[in-house]
Amino acid sequence: MNVTLLPAAVDVAPALPPLAASGVLKNAIDYLYTEWNNKAVGFVSYGGVGGARAVEHLRLVVGELQMADVRQQVALSLITEFENFSVFKPGDHSVDSLNTLLDQVVAWSGALAPLRASA
Repeated sequence: MNVTLLPAAVDVAPALPPLAASGVLKNAIDYLYTEWNNKAVGFVSYGGVGGARAVEHLRLVVGELQMADVRQQVALSLITEFENFSVFKPGDHSVDSLNTLLDQVVAWSGALAPLRASA
């Protein structure tokens, strides 16, 4: 699948640190409130349970920004997906999950396009 990510349709945030979104990331997201409206978002986290909790936190935040978060989430383990905790080497299951996540983000972005056009 060949996917082009357009800023008007899809915005990408950095991978999340464990436990919660940083204050800096939250401030940046809030500052760009209107730019986020009616866009789809998918989450990729790392660090096990802490990363999953950060995503739970951000799902609440993006709901208030009128964003549609997709169901699929990619949670990367520092132990199994990073060689020496520094070189990213995803397993096949992570690649499949990421492809599903991207497919969902692209589909929701297309569905939300008329809302962005009328704003």
